[in-house]
Amino acid sequence: MTATGFNPVSPQWSRHPLSPVIAAPVVEDGVVRIETQLGSMRLSLHDFGARIRFGERRNDYGLLIAAPAPAHADVTVEGTAIIVEGAGLRLKIDAETLAFTLDKGGRTIQRSASDGHFVRKLRLPPFARTPGGWLAHFELASGEQVYGLGEKWGPLDKRGQLIRSWNSDALGVNAEISYKNAPFAWSPAGWGVFVHTPAPATHGVGFGPWSQRAYGVHVEDEALDIFVFSGATGADIIGQYTALTGRAPVPPRWSLGVILSKAYYRTADEILAVAREVRARKMPCDVITFDGRAWQDTDTRFAFEWDKKRYRNPGAVVGELKALGFKVCVWEYPLVSTKSPLFDEMAKKGWLLKDAATGEPWRYEWEAEAWGPVLTPLPTSGLVDFTHPEAYSFWRDRHKDLFDIGVDMIKADFGEQVLEGMVASNGERGHALHNVYAYLYNKCVYEAAARYCRSGAFLFSRAAWTGCQRFPSQWGGDPQADFEGLAASLRGGLSWGMTGAPFYATDVGGFYGDTRDPVLYVRWAQAAVFSAHMRLHGIGAREPWTYGADAEAAAMAALRLRYRLLPYIEKAVADAAASGLPVQRAMALACPGEPEAWAFEDQFFFGDDLLVAPCLRADNTVHVYLPDGDWRRFPDGARFAGGRTHRLTLALDEIAVFARAGVRIPLGPESETTEAAAAGAEYWLA
Repeated sequence: MTATGFNPVSPQWSRHPLSPVIAAPVVEDGVVRIETQLGSMRLSLHDFGARIRFGERRNDYGLLIAAPAPAHADVTVEGTAIIVEGAGLRLKIDAETLAFTLDKGGRTIQRSASDGHFVRKLRLPPFARTPGGWLAHFELASGEQVYGLGEKWGPLDKRGQLIRSWNSDALGVNAEISYKNAPFAWSPAGWGVFVHTPAPATHGVGFGPWSQRAYGVHVEDEALDIFVFSGATGADIIGQYTALTGRAPVPPRWSLGVILSKAYYRTADEILAVAREVRARKMPCDVITFDGRAWQDTDTRFAFEWDKKRYRNPGAVVGELKALGFKVCVWEYPLVSTKSPLFDEMAKKGWLLKDAATGEPWRYEWEAEAWGPVLTPLPTSGLVDFTHPEAYSFWRDRHKDLFDIGVDMIKADFGEQVLEGMVASNGERGHALHNVYAYLYNKCVYEAAARYCRSGAFLFSRAAWTGCQRFPSQWGGDPQADFEGLAASLRGGLSWGMTGAPFYATDVGGFYGDTRDPVLYVRWAQAAVFSAHMRLHGIGAREPWTYGADAEAAAMAALRLRYRLLPYIEKAVADAAASGLPVQRAMALACPGEPEAWAFEDQFFFGDDLLVAPCLRADNTVHVYLPDGDWRRFPDGARFAGGRTHRLTLALDEIAVFARAGVRIPLGPESETTEAAAAGAEYWLA
């Protein structure tokens, strides 16, 4: 049961109002307004498709980079049908039910669900009000796949699933809940649907208790604002969605190198010792990370202050890391301990989210069960109110001291903690603020990096919502350290990419439950080579040599390959920034004309030309489907036939990567940092 009283598992559909249209349509500046029993229905046509709206939101968070201008609209009434035409599209509204049909070039792009009922015309209302939101239902043909809807760990095709767009501290990658969500879905059949809202939404995608033949969405918002896209391929539709909600800039080159981290380096001596050993062993690496408890006093965090007991001169520590050739990353979250003087300072100015019942700053209590002997319990904290302009500016500008001391990168953690009883300065209650809070938080910290970081703006964030793809990059959550944790992490990244977010990284080795499995670590590192960003991270050491000599040799070979691939990665990243397409592309996205490939959801294209089949089994076997054509294995050049599957058994240092015959892959020299890899490229010919 959601907070709005709608039960998504056993929904109760209301009967449709008779003759819901109560006034003739009116056209103003390309927008058609129809007065209905549900309120004013506003329709507009655009190059990408159609926009359908009911009601108005009181807060606009800038999730759209700009409101799209409507095309000229011609309106006619034919019996019970209201027909709107423009931009090569034809939108028909049935005045008896409010059902819509959107056509282009004589082909129906999308329509309201046509699922009938024995005793009434439609089983599902095309549009309806609920006690706390809105419902809309769309047609879903047999066998029609649906992709997107954020970072989800299960099958990429969401058909048959009930998906909740609600950011959660998922504490793993094993359930439906996830850290990054966006109410945007698309189908290779040529349509996409985006719900423009900061609020939670629930999606029944051919979900049996709703309807096997419909895609329904329940939006827990005061308004309903839906975009319907029309595109020949998933790439077209993602391009339309990101043209509305924004695309990522090209991240700095150094961010494409290896990011080394763990939870956590306890002292300056420990992190410096690891940094020196990395260089002594000639491990390719660009960034080293001070994680949550590594640089702040947990009792008083977060306050932009180094723990004075461990870091009497943090500038000297950062300086030594810089001298070793490292960029420096530090962790943060948007909560301030009640034990910190900063809490009282921000509370006095009204810069923290408040308790709606008392008007006092909310005091967030952490559940102790999630924290163990390494990740010690966290203090009672207040949450920064990013809707308050002064609080937003204050938090952004406090980062200047960090960047001035030499920090290059912020790891923006958490952001999923807003609760129903909270209220923001703009009047938004916690339930409606919960998801969009991640957008406001990421935007604030990314702006800080853009203003103050000398080495280029880059952000690493965990929670995300619509629009967060503008603030690169995101990492997956806290995966279990086993092969299923690896597989789910990869699916989460591919699903997030299919939702318009181009850059992603996983926690190489797994975050929790580590058993020091050398095969798992190597296979995870090999898979991560072929992602936009690459981070070794978890509870405990993640340096390759800590897993044994064989793992060290295989993992180091993978890291060296990553750096040799930098010219290829740079092009893939630039293409992704320009198009909105992800660097890692699921088969349904990369092979739109070959449906046979779509079912292989554990493999992906890395950029345009490399097909990667990660090894997800302890027995070292890989089952890979190669699309039609002739293929060469990278880098040994072995020939493979396309249009069929292949079963391979890999040595520990082998990776299943392929390129179509005739493709050229640019390669750079071996190097330990991206700066040292600046020489020109050679080419590998498939």
